[in-house]
Amino acid sequence: MQIDLLDTFLDLAETRSFHRTADRLRITQSTVSARVTALEQAVGQRLFDRSRAGTDLTPEGKRFEPHARALRHEWNEAKRRIQIPQGAAQLLRLGIQNDLAAVYLGDWVAEFRAAFPETAFYIEPDYSNQMCADLLTGILDFAVMFSPKPHPDLHFDSVGDVTYRMISTDTPHLAEVRANRFVFAHFSPAFEEMHRQLTPELAASPVSVGQSGSVVSLLTAMGGSGYVLEKTAQDLIASGRFMVVEDAPDLRQPVFAAIHIRHRTLPLHRKLTQLVARHFRSGR
Repeated sequence: MQIDLLDTFLDLAETRSFHRTADRLRITQSTVSARVTALEQAVGQRLFDRSRAGTDLTPEGKRFEPHARALRHEWNEAKRRIQIPQGAAQLLRLGIQNDLAAVYLGDWVAEFRAAFPETAFYIEPDYSNQMCADLLTGILDFAVMFSPKPHPDLHFDSVGDVTYRMISTDTPHLAEVRANRFVFAHFSPAFEEMHRQLTPELAASPVSVGQSGSVVSLLTAMGGSGYVLEKTAQDLIASGRFMVVEDAPDLRQPVFAAIHIRHRTLPLHRKLTQLVARHFRSGR
């Protein structure tokens, strides 16, 4: 069976729209229809009811959906398992939240390699939504992220949190921080909402970015104020150019470890979660 038939079926089961699935998969609607027809012929059952009101799974389609997710995941895992680098016992593909990579990636991977010396690692910094999608399809084995996306095939563990502090080239006082000199951060939906609630006067900033590293780059080039990871703030303050905005609230972002539900009881994946949790709890 061609894997693109499963990809198309699962996307259409989510969107309930041939048009949206065609856009998301970057194919034509006729190709979507052809793939659905081919899959229905392969399984011998009609999987979708099509009408002017939309597209819905048939009872047979609903029963097939969890099997399709499992098949797609197993297929991608199988492809990766035969591509293990020479000398390694296994290959693990790990995702880490983009905003954490620059500060935490080195220590994080060093701990993993010490625990699993015969394992090869592929690390992909990314955003939470994409990592959730990659865990579902089997492209990733394990991920550390800010924003879990609930799904019956995914399991999430809270492993701690990270702190963001406001720094400034202009002033150590929150009342003197100006929106037109502020870089507004939206590192996750929860972080953005907390940011808006606690510092509503700064939400009118003309510049908004989604990575702590981007905030640093902008502040270094233009000056002003903004939230960055606490470790980054410490380094920038030590440089003498930046100061902490002392009365600005610290913002704490929860961190989660994520795996496919099929891996939930595997000792290796439990160990990965334990290492990450210890790392974030330690504050290192």
